[in-house]
Amino acid sequence: MNNSHLTKRLAAVAAFVPPNARIADIGSDHALLPVHLVATGKIQSAIAGEVIQGPFLRSQAAVTQAGLSEQIQVRLADGLAAIHPADQIDTVVIAGMGGLLICHILAQQPAILKSIEHLILEPNVEEMAVRQWLMQHHFLITGEQILREGGHTYEVIQSRRQNKPVVYSTAQLKFGPFLLQAQAPAFVAKWHHRLVTNRRILANLARAQQPPQQKIHALQVENQQIKEVLHG
Repeated sequence: MNNSHLTKRLAAVAAFVPPNARIADIGSDHALLPVHLVATGKIQSAIAGEVIQGPFLRSQAAVTQAGLSEQIQVRLADGLAAIHPADQIDTVVIAGMGGLLICHILAQQPAILKSIEHLILEPNVEEMAVRQWLMQHHFLITGEQILREGGHTYEVIQSRRQNKPVVYSTAQLKFGPFLLQAQAPAFVAKWHHRLVTNRRILANLARAQQPPQQKIHALQVENQQIKEVLHG
């Protein structure tokens, strides 16, 4: 069987998948993640969901080439509609999409989502929106990782359903409860870069004939939040 090579980003996602989980990988990108997880024996089977014909055919071809057609089903469906009740899926992975799109996908199928125990999400932007969605829907964040790859910064969020409300502070939602504590080099670099960028924008806005006060205030507030996190 083909033990596929994963990027650093997908390897971080794979590390958060519970052993023997029954996963659905939504927007599967050549089915790289399910193929790797099944080929290495971490899980026994998976669903790979694609909403567009081209990626669907490519994922199907990758699964066939890996000799895993019995263990991995590739389905052409919109979001969580790729999951059937008989699959008994307990873990959903959505990686490499914007945070708002991830929230939209999760919100589209509440009946399917009810049976999901774990969500492993990797938004490439709008991470705060994802954490807010998780909090509002009683998912506890159980792990996070931040990493740099190919000139981009990625955050991976692991979560588990709770039967009681979950509460996070504004800082935890914005920066990530685990990332905030760990203060890894990639985390510090990301927010230092944001601080420098915001200062440059503020300098440009100050020279405008009619400075947009609302935007200026929002940037100033964010800068203060970042400074408190980075410098205590």
